[in-house]
Formats: sequence, structure tokens, C-alpha cells
Amino acid sequence: MGEAKQQTKRAARSDWTQGFARAGLVAKGITFAIVAALAFRVAIDAGGKLEDRPGALQAVAESTLGRVLLGALAVGLGGYALWCFAQAYLGEKLESGKDQGWLKRIGLVGRGLLYTWLFVMCLSLVLNADEPVSGGGGGGGQEEDRATSIALEQPLGRWLVALVGLGFIGAGLFNLYRAVTQRFRKDLKEGQMQREERKSYAVLGVLGHLSRGVLFSLVGWFFIKAAREYDPKEAIGLDGALRKVAQAEHGDLLLGCTAAGLVAYALFCIVQARYREV
Repeated sequence: MGEAKQQTKRAARSDWTQGFARAGLVAKGITFAIVAALAFRVAIDAGGKLEDRPGALQAVAESTLGRVLLGALAVGLGGYALWCFAQAYLGEKLESGKDQGWLKRIGLVGRGLLYTWLFVMCLSLVLNADEPVSGGGGGGGQEEDRATSIALEQPLGRWLVALVGLGFIGAGLFNLYRAVTQRFRKDLKEGQMQREERKSYAVLGVLGHLSRGVLFSLVGWFFIKAAREYDPKEAIGLDGALRKVAQAEHGDLLLGCTAAGLVAYALFCIVQARYREV
């Protein structure tokens, strides 16, 4: 096992892997920017439909240029997933060598699985552009209903759904904590940045993490509500959280602000790709 870890560590710190990690951060930012663009469209003209990231990727795949973009995104998302899995396996941050606790390692596995799913979805959309894909075209809400319904029917299913909700709320609170404390700055090579770049990056990081914190907390709350009321229709994803924002009083304004926060997070990811230690 020691030799295997050493080989994994050498591979994870190679120039190729670092390049994939940086491409993955760019791809991650682009997926949030696509969702933000769709949310802006709804906020401005009150038309169209809100999409989660799979649905937004499906919309991009409707053009030839979009499919080329999705092919490039797939490479980045796959690289980011591998980077997450490598850190989880090694139990340390690749950029600093600092040991990772089990909770962080579990979180890295979860993040790796999410971006593996998005990677597979991008490939699927490129190779089967004319066929409907699960979760696309605004079907994300139906997928959450179906998955939650299956979970609720299992022994201790309500507790499982509630735990998923608590996980989302935990992620939301963690994002809010990172926004307030600006802990996202500690992995950055700030010495290579100009003073104005550091200020701009800090603003992007705060706004982006605040937006994600609110959205993840909303998703978690409705998962818990689904478990409490035994109603899978209460479970929502990112698109559902945006829809809840749109339905609130002054929803268009709130949705526009939320979309701006997602754009800030997208730009934050792209700056990370340039300056983060990987």
C-alpha cells in the first residue's frame, strides 16, 4: 500500500495531472456560468425555464459549437474528478501536503463522484446529441422526485433523505463560513498576484460562496421537509432552489442577484485555475 501511495502521489503531482486539475477548475466555473446565464435570462424577461447544471449542459448541446465546448468541458471535469479522488485516496492536500481528516476525504469522494457524473453526462451529450439525457431539458426536478421517492420507500428511508438534507445544509453553512472568513484565500499563490487582483479575487470569492451557501441551504431544507412530510415532491436540486428564489417576493431581483453570485463563483474558479496551488 505504501508503494501504491507513493506512485499515486507522484502521478498526482505530475505536470499532466496539475494541468488537468487547472482545466477542471475552469470547467467547474463554466458550468456555474451557464446556469447563471439561464437564470439571468429568466430574471430579465420572465420567460424560459430554469435549469440545473445537467439541464443547462443539455441546452448547450443543441448547437455544433456547443458540443465542441462540451467535449472540452468533459476533459476538464474528468481531470477535476481525478484530482479529487487522488486527494481523498492520499489523505492529504496535494498543494501543501497537509493531512486531510476523514470528513474532508469523504467530501472529496462526493465531489469526485459529482464531477464524474457531469463528465459522463458531457460525453453522453456530445456522442448522443439528438437523444434526451436524464436530468436534461429541465427534467432535474422529476429526477429528484424519483430518487427521493425510492429512498423514502426503503427502511429508514426518511432518515436517509433527512441526512442528505443535512449534508446540503452543512455544505451551505461551510460555504457561508468560507465567505465570512475568506478561508478560500489560503490555497492561493497571492504573492504572484497584484494588489488589485487580490482585492478583486476576494470580492468574487465572498459573493460566490455566499450565493452557493444560500442555494445549498435551500436545497437541504427542502430535502428535510420532504423527509418530514413524506413527500418526494418537496425535494429540489439547484434548479429548484433557483425557482424558489424566483417565486419569492421581488423574485426577479433576487434571482438576478443570485445569478450574479453564481457568475462571481464562476470567475472565482477561473482565477483559482491560474493562481491556486495544485
